[in-house]
Amino acid sequence: MTESGWLEVGPGVFHRRYDPMDVSVVVVVGPTGITVVDTRSNPAEADEVIRDIALRFDLPIVAVVNTHAHYDHTFGNQSFAALPAVPVYGHHLIPSHFADYEGPRLAAQQADPSLEPDKQWADVVLNPPSILLEEPGTVLAGGRTIELIPLDPGHTDTDLAVYVPDCRVWLLGDIIEESGPPMFGSGSFPLTWPIVLAGLLREIQPGDVIVPGHGAVVDRDFVLRQTEALQKVVDTIRACAADGTSIDGLPEDHGLFALWPKVMLESAFARGLAQMGA
Repeated sequence: MTESGWLEVGPGVFHRRYDPMDVSVVVVVGPTGITVVDTRSNPAEADEVIRDIALRFDLPIVAVVNTHAHYDHTFGNQSFAALPAVPVYGHHLIPSHFADYEGPRLAAQQADPSLEPDKQWADVVLNPPSILLEEPGTVLAGGRTIELIPLDPGHTDTDLAVYVPDCRVWLLGDIIEESGPPMFGSGSFPLTWPIVLAGLLREIQPGDVIVPGHGAVVDRDFVLRQTEALQKVVDTIRACAADGTSIDGLPEDHGLFALWPKVMLESAFARGLAQMGA
């Protein structure tokens, strides 16, 4: 980490890890402006990012990208939307995900903050991306070419990979996590998650830099190992469904319990069985 808190992970691409949750924010610096990837959990946290960018980089913010819909990556959107002429890019299903998950959760917490007292959401107003992507596209933002790749359902049905081709840096959001195991949270699709990663691995080359949604920068081998772990989850869900058993029937020394706590696997099983229609 540099003195300013920004780690340069590729030429003109800077990664910063923010508490709470060790969440990643990335800036792609071009000759005329900056693209920000992910906006944190509330306007105050987003405003901190904006100040940190201003202190380190003498360029305007010209674009924002959301890697997926979850609150810790999008609830700061309103601060960036208030900047002059700054588009926010994201997966085309983010509005429906907001309606099904983030919106009801936000409304409940704002009505009764004791439900989630650790969340500072009093001032949050949901702001879906202003430019919704259904197909892969390339944008020229601040003089820098950036590829935006909507993905099939995995961590959510709103995942979007960001690729900076001139330095081979990938920003993958929470389809890859380094500081903890991948989360099977609201709207996850465990059965297809490793398929999504396998598709990306066909494009990611040895030596490429990968920034996860939480934690430190990783390499292709890390992504491969996490893909294999997620496939073990899928295989176990399918085996239990075929046998008519549940996660409670797994032995205590089952290998998955070394990778995920049981409560997280319970969520994975519930979501996976829902995908199967079981």
